[in-house]
Amino acid sequence: MSSSKFAPRSDAEVTRLITRYPLAWVVSRDDPNTATPLPLRPERVENDRVATLTGHCGRTNPQVASLQKAPRATLLFMGPNDYVSPSWFSDRTQAPTWNYASINCDVDIEFLDNHADLDRIVRDLVEAMEGDRQNRWRIEEMHERYELLLKRIIPFRAHVRAINAKFKLGQDERDDVYPEIIRGLSRTGNEDLISMMNAANPARSATPS
Repeated sequence: MSSSKFAPRSDAEVTRLITRYPLAWVVSRDDPNTATPLPLRPERVENDRVATLTGHCGRTNPQVASLQKAPRATLLFMGPNDYVSPSWFSDRTQAPTWNYASINCDVDIEFLDNHADLDRIVRDLVEAMEGDRQNRWRIEEMHERYELLLKRIIPFRAHVRAINAKFKLGQDERDDVYPEIIRGLSRTGNEDLISMMNAANPARSATPS
């Protein structure tokens, strides 16, 4: 994990971000031009740190064969982010910037080509994403179409070698500028980013006004 001022405060913060923002670019290490955006779920967590993740992709995706031959990959997660405009500041000599939370995972991909793992991984993703939403959807509503779907996809496990996370959340901003950023972001409706910024700056958490 990064040791800079933009490092997350804990492994638990990284795990929460992956859980809340599961879509990641899966980039083949032997061919960086080969990449697929896929939702991934933490599978095994040790001492708040993600050890393995699971996902699935289409069997016809050319990246499957590529990763079967060379399983090393990079996972790129992007959490809440937004442009920070100097138009929000009293001091308009400030430069614009971008606040964000990102995670880069170095992993080995292991394909789990069996029905039991595929069903488990798909159900875990659906349960997590449907959550407690109103009129939530269930896999059983697909009836026989579910088994047809499973034939077209292949599950995998990502074994995490290393995690490098950068949470650029206003830690370097002046004390007079920070609350102006919060007020500006409140007008964009980016509540997730505001919440993460205030968590990363507990000594000067600001409430929009």
